[in-house]
Amino acid sequence: GGRETNQVSDDYRYQDGNYDRYAPNDGYYRGGDETAQEEDAQSDVTEGHDEDDEVYEGEYQGIPHPDDIKEKQKRTPAMDDEYRDRADLMAERMEDEEQLAHQYENIIEECGHGRFQWTLFFVLGLALMADGVEVFVVGFVLPSAEKDMCLTSSNKGMLGLIVYLGMMVGAVMLGGLADKLGRKKCLIISLTINAAFAFLSSFVQGYGFFLFCRLISGLGIGGSLPIVFAYFSEFLSREKRGEHLSWLCMFWMIGGIFASAMAWSIIPHYGWGFSMGTKYHFHSWRVFVLVCSLPCIASLVALKFMPESPRFLLEIGKHDEAWMILKQVHDTNMRAKGEPERVFTVSYIKTPKQIDEFIEIQSSTGTWYQRWLVRITTTFKQVWDNVLYCLTAQYRMNTLMLAVVWFTMALSYYGLIVWFPDMIRYLQEEAYESRVKIFDEEEVSHFTFNFTLENQIHRNGEYRNDKFIGMKFKEVRFEDSLFEDCYFEDVTSIETFFENCTIISTVFYNTDLYEHKFINCRLINSTFLKEKEGCHLDFEEDNDFLIYLVSFLGSLSVLPGNIISALLMDKIGRIKMIGGSMLISAVCCFFLFFGNSESAMIGWQCLFCGASIAAWNALDVITVELYPTDKRATAFGILNGLCKFGAILGNSIFASFVGITKVVPILLASSALVGGGLLALRLPETREQVLM
Repeated sequence: GGRETNQVSDDYRYQDGNYDRYAPNDGYYRGGDETAQEEDAQSDVTEGHDEDDEVYEGEYQGIPHPDDIKEKQKRTPAMDDEYRDRADLMAERMEDEEQLAHQYENIIEECGHGRFQWTLFFVLGLALMADGVEVFVVGFVLPSAEKDMCLTSSNKGMLGLIVYLGMMVGAVMLGGLADKLGRKKCLIISLTINAAFAFLSSFVQGYGFFLFCRLISGLGIGGSLPIVFAYFSEFLSREKRGEHLSWLCMFWMIGGIFASAMAWSIIPHYGWGFSMGTKYHFHSWRVFVLVCSLPCIASLVALKFMPESPRFLLEIGKHDEAWMILKQVHDTNMRAKGEPERVFTVSYIKTPKQIDEFIEIQSSTGTWYQRWLVRITTTFKQVWDNVLYCLTAQYRMNTLMLAVVWFTMALSYYGLIVWFPDMIRYLQEEAYESRVKIFDEEEVSHFTFNFTLENQIHRNGEYRNDKFIGMKFKEVRFEDSLFEDCYFEDVTSIETFFENCTIISTVFYNTDLYEHKFINCRLINSTFLKEKEGCHLDFEEDNDFLIYLVSFLGSLSVLPGNIISALLMDKIGRIKMIGGSMLISAVCCFFLFFGNSESAMIGWQCLFCGASIAAWNALDVITVELYPTDKRATAFGILNGLCKFGAILGNSIFASFVGITKVVPILLASSALVGGGLLALRLPETREQVLM
């Protein structure tokens, strides 16, 4: 029918940069002559029911084919769409999508790459930085928070996992919504959730509530990663895409550097907090949590001035808004280049046929919450359909392979990242324990202790009429000792225990020697007065600094890898980048067998982080490029959620082997990397494609 010839002229139009040439005589353009549009409608009718494929000469002059006239008498074109098969509509939509993809590519090329993209780059970079910070915050505040909130170590692991749990749920939910409600809108929602709860978490006192706040703030920031990459990629032309998405990844590293530098400069200053009464303490680590919500808040404010992604608007059929935004991009870039007189020549952009059975309820019917309920359920159903769509025949293999690559990458990377500081801490503790002093059978009487005792074991001692006043015990054990008529006042202790001791008529005044610190002891005629409340941040831990330093170096070591991967992303292609980077990381991982000192461990960690970043960048880029626009954020969200699940598994598996064996974590990590790297080489290369 006439439809096909129309199609042909369209295709030529897209390959050609100057659309205005066709403007006057084509029905597609606004203000084109009406007859052309009518003719289009007539030939539409016959599409799909054409038995004869012969071309009728009259067609070219716009004279209708005899069949058309009969059809027209049979039914009016207005009812057309309702009768047309859904499959036909889908096919037509796919065709439209393809045309849109090519035309959009040309439009973005015409808009150029300039000031607009760079502004957006920094705004989205801040959002990504907030994501990078989120992972570190919890690890850094733990040592201080556990003293402040009296944590045991089982709760400690919980805090690390809960953030990833939030991010996992957030990535899937918010990523899915971004394909329905729009990139900008969802990014604002996700950053708002994160900022609000991160801010709140710095003030709450109880541990459970702190966990809850971190969970929700993780949920918010989880959504930012899928949306940021989908959003930014839709403003980039084909040759700029790989490189600039990789530059964007750099903010993840900047987030890590920001977090470690801030932790280093804020947390050790115990005097920076304030107290309100005896119960409410605002310590320096809370100041740090507050500072870490700044990138997120900055990004939120800046996002208000950025437009929605025009590609998304075209997908949902909002042509005019998209056109205005593209014109804005074009004009911003041209003004910055110093050519403000250049005119934006695009006059009409193809929008795909809309087939959405979205139910809008009139405001008159039902109550407001019924309306909202219907809206929410429809949206969820659509998001769910999108999720399933990523597993249909066309995308199934890609999705599964990507899933495996994301998962193996996350398992080994996040697992090792947690394992390094734990390992270093373990090495330090071993060194500390090897310096312990042991005192046997000492007898002390009528002596006043007013200095700190550290890292000591006292066995079979006898202490009579001694005073322990205003002093600290750190890692001190008394075994089988006798205390008689002693007086303890204003004593604070860490990791201090009395085992099998006999304590006779002794007074404990204002101490934190609670019952659990006396193991199998006999307390005869002893009194405890006015015990200390809360936990105390009196001991500065030197190894906390080391942890910040390790994270700082780890983040910094990513820089060369990041720059190299960005420059080579379009030269050597995404696939080789992922495969090569994962295999090199696996080799680095293997050399950890030889790291027995702290410095060796730190060195190998830096190498490992630097090698693995290229794979992360390429993975982000290829995930964006393999899926069409209306599924892009959803697919990215699912894969990223899976990645966070890998992080949870990696964290818990690797942490449990610290101090037991190095073999299991290292073999697990390197074999996962090798497997993922080899599988990645089977993925399709996307650098030549336009953004579907």
